Amino acid sequence: MLLEAVLGVGTDLELRATLQHLVDSAAELVGARRGALGVLDPERPRLTGLFTTGMTEEERTRAARLPAGPDGLTLPGGPTGPDGPGGPTGSDGTDSTDSTDSTDSTDSTDSGLGVPIRVHTQVFGNLHLGGKPGGFTEEDLALLRVLAAQAGIAIGNARLYETARQRERWIEGAAAVTTALLTGESAEDALMTVAEQARILADAAAGVILQPTPEGGMEIVTASTTEDPGDLVGTTIRPGSAVLVQLLGGEPVFIEDSSTDPRMTTPVRSRFGPSMMLPLRSGGKLIGTLALPRRRDAEPYSAVDRLLASQFASQAALALVLADARHDRERLAVFEDRDRIARDLHDLVVQRLFATEMMLESTRRRAEGSSEEDELLGRAVDELDSTIQEVRTAIFALQQPPAEAPATFRGRVLRETGGAGVLLGFQPSVRFAGAVDTLVDEPEARKLLGALRGALAAAHRRSGIGRIQVDVGVGEEGAWLRVEDDGTPPTTVTWP
Repeated sequence: MLLEAVLGVGTDLELRATLQHLVDSAAELVGARRGALGVLDPERPRLTGLFTTGMTEEERTRAARLPAGPDGLTLPGGPTGPDGPGGPTGSDGTDSTDSTDSTDSTDSTDSGLGVPIRVHTQVFGNLHLGGKPGGFTEEDLALLRVLAAQAGIAIGNARLYETARQRERWIEGAAAVTTALLTGESAEDALMTVAEQARILADAAAGVILQPTPEGGMEIVTASTTEDPGDLVGTTIRPGSAVLVQLLGGEPVFIEDSSTDPRMTTPVRSRFGPSMMLPLRSGGKLIGTLALPRRRDAEPYSAVDRLLASQFASQAALALVLADARHDRERLAVFEDRDRIARDLHDLVVQRLFATEMMLESTRRRAEGSSEEDELLGRAVDELDSTIQEVRTAIFALQQPPAEAPATFRGRVLRETGGAGVLLGFQPSVRFAGAVDTLVDEPEARKLLGALRGALAAAHRRSGIGRIQVDVGVGEEGAWLRVEDDGTPPTTVTWP
């Protein structure tokens, strides 16, 4: 029976299955009616797992609430309980037995037996048995010690296997994040990818990304939860808080209970229990923080969880920096291409148009005798002049960042006309006269842009308009605006 028990315990690499099989095999081996294996937390005096056989739900609840000190777990009704039988180990960690002869089926006076389960040199947990009619013997203790020794080896193997599987999942998650970030996601999507993958891998209630604020604090910019994350986004950590000081120093923050830890000051802390806050650093610079809070009363993070999550955060930070660099390179390539197009338009198209305009103007002067030809040449010159102005406007538009709000007055005018073009169905023509970017101050610019919006909105409300000419200039008396359409009758708006 001992050989079968040892072989049975060592056949499964899944840790929970191994522990449950150990309790069942030990009870069967020595003829005990009930048994329990309490798994000790290596970092704090508490149980992290309880595996039982032959116990009622009430007994399980009582056993789970018992303190896990040097003696480990004691079965309900053990030597420290009202009924006598139970925990076998002394305060010095040595094995002991307490046997009382009895054949009462209620087990009110039966003995208890227990041994520690050691993995390498560390006590992993305590195995306790009770409820054997007639009490336990020295032979039972010897059998249980042999089984416990072999179980320690099996548990060590199962823990190694479980850690390897867990590490594999984190590596796959980090690879998925890197692939996603380097395939063209936007900055917001990239942060959400990191938060969501980390939340799933850590079995957390939320995955949160915080970024530094101009005031020196940190703000939640992205949150991945199974519920609505709206109340999380925008939450800030005040400058100078203990957590922030630790993060800015490049140190991760591990919290047992967010709702009671004095270092946590955010209003959402009451919703969460164990938490990890991991700095996202690259090149010695803090670019953000990855926070992984679990729900209240959830299992604390183990040392392996902390290590793997910290490694994930380091790789995610590197991937974010690489994604930003790739995005910057793409933007630079776009700007360089737009600059090349603008140079070509200026150096080739505008110069040729200007030369053609000069030739027509010269021909017009030589042909002043015919009014009809003079009128046709005059119209041709005006059209070329208008075309040159529009090409120059297009050149300026090419030099503006495509995804940013224009900072110059000229760019703001073009943004207004471009937005109106979507509603009108055609783009208004825009011409500039004078150094509008340097001579138009901000109050005057706001008034002119307001007048321009009103004129374009009025044109949109009228029917039969297919062309709008916008002229903006600056002179000795200040900025001026002229908006003319081809409606019936045509409408002209001037400002001031």
